[in-house]
Amino acid sequence: MAGKLEGKTIAFLATEGVEQVELTEPWKAVQDAGGTAELISLEPGQVQAFNHLDKADTFPVDHTAGEADPARYDGLVLPGGVANPDHLRTDEDAVGFVRAFFDDAKPVAVICHGPWTLIDAGVVSGRTLTSWPSLETDLRNAGATWVDEQVHVDQGLVSSRNPDDLPAFCEKLVEEFCEGRHEGQRQSAGSAA
Repeated sequence: MAGKLEGKTIAFLATEGVEQVELTEPWKAVQDAGGTAELISLEPGQVQAFNHLDKADTFPVDHTAGEADPARYDGLVLPGGVANPDHLRTDEDAVGFVRAFFDDAKPVAVICHGPWTLIDAGVVSGRTLTSWPSLETDLRNAGATWVDEQVHVDQGLVSSRNPDDLPAFCEKLVEEFCEGRHEGQRQSAGSAA
């Protein structure tokens, strides 16, 4: 994968409660492919990651969602963990940051509980994706088609279910970030509300 993402910068949006392996493995895949990864969060400082329910490592925040410019990034990764997307989805800056990637037809990769933030950004209607199984009803209610697959790609939107899917997820997200914009991904202003 070396060099495939050279010159590309990928945003990772996460906050307190992020599932560590769902942050670190995609981060490593981006770096191994020659890309630059930056951590965007709700507040400056550090993000506390978890291994399921146990505290794990902390990671330095590069920018807050309120100050980060989505135009600087070539793609977005939304790791899971239960608390992480639950906090992100209630933050106007974080939701707007996510929506901007869809407005600009940039590739987005989301895993586990991460799609909760996509629901609040209003970008899943008409899409097919997978997630942690407990999100199936939420996604269907938001107008998405839910599938139980290791990894699913829908016009630049890469989704996976859980940490067991990380090898396939990381491979696909690098592939989609290499491809860049997906015009079919663009949401109309009305569907993003």
